[in-house]
Amino acid sequence: MLTQLGLDVSDLQDQDTAPDVPTLADYLPHVIAAAGPGAHRTYGTYWNRMLSAWGSRRLDQIAASDIEAMQRDMTATARSRRNSRHGRHAGEHVIAAARAIYNRAIADGLITSTASPAHRVAKPRRLPSTRRALTTQELDQINTAARTSGNDVILDALLLRLHTETACRRGGALGLRLADLDTTHCLVRLEEKGSTIRWQPTSPALTQALTEHAAARGATGPTDQLLRYRNGRPLTTRRYDHLWSRLGQQLPWVAAQGISIHWLRHTTLTWVERHFGYGIARAYAGHTDNTGPATTTYIKADLEAVATALAAMTGQSHPLAHP
Repeated sequence: MLTQLGLDVSDLQDQDTAPDVPTLADYLPHVIAAAGPGAHRTYGTYWNRMLSAWGSRRLDQIAASDIEAMQRDMTATARSRRNSRHGRHAGEHVIAAARAIYNRAIADGLITSTASPAHRVAKPRRLPSTRRALTTQELDQINTAARTSGNDVILDALLLRLHTETACRRGGALGLRLADLDTTHCLVRLEEKGSTIRWQPTSPALTQALTEHAAARGATGPTDQLLRYRNGRPLTTRRYDHLWSRLGQQLPWVAAQGISIHWLRHTTLTWVERHFGYGIARAYAGHTDNTGPATTTYIKADLEAVATALAAMTGQSHPLAHP
C-alpha cells in the first residue's frame, strides 16, 4: 500500500527535529540574566552548587533523584541559627532554584513541562512562622535600649518608629527616596517585594523627623536615598544587623527569640486587625494578592481608613484620617 501511494516509512515519521538541549553550564547564564535581583540573591548560592555538580550535563540528563539528593545534602549541612528550622529552608530553596531553571527552559521551548525533573520533587511543607506580635512592654524595652546605646541613636530610633508606624519591610525602608516623602499629606511611597508600590500614611511627627533627617544628612536630590548614616552615606542592611545584634546584647530575650525588624510588622498589623478589622489590616500591610476566600475581593480599605487606624495607634491627628 505504501508503494502504491509513493511513500515509505520515513515519510510517516515526524520530521521536526527537537531543539538541541544545552548543558547546565551553557544555559545557566541565560537564567541568571532573566532573573531579578531578588531571585539571584536567594538562589545564587544554589545555582553555583548545581553548576559545580551538574555543569557538564544537558538539562535533560539531570534526574529528579539528583535534585532530591542535593536537597538532602543542603538540609543536613545548612548553617544553624537561632531561628533556623534544621535546614528546612535551605532544602526548600534547592528545589525552588532548580524549578527556576527549568521554568525558563520550558518557556524557551528547550524541554516540555512533563520532562522537568525539578517539578517531580515535592517541596517540603512550610512550617508556621515563629514570629508574633510584641507586647507593649517588650516594644518599650526595645525602643529604650535603642535610644540609650549605640553610635547613632537618632538613626536607630527613627528606624524603629518608621517600621512601627508603617509596618513596612526592610527593603521598603531602604528604598525610600526624598521624592517618596509627601510632607503635605504625611505619606511615604513604599516599593516592596514583587515591585508593589503604595502610599503609606505617617504621623506628622514622623514625617517631620524624616524631613529633618534627610536635610541634615545630605539627601538633597529627588532620587537621593532618604535614610543615611551620620557621614551622609546611604543606609544599608548592615545597620539592621548591627542594631539587632546590639539589642540582643542589651536584652537577652531578643537574641534568644531571634527577634528582628519584621516582628514590628507583625506587631503593628496585629494591633490594626484587632481594633479596625481584617480589611483595613490587609490594606495597611500592602497586600494585593487575591489568594484566600472569595470575599477578600470585596474587603478593601482606602487610604483614609489606613490613616484613621494610624491616627488611633499614634494618638496624633492625620490630614487624611476620618473624623
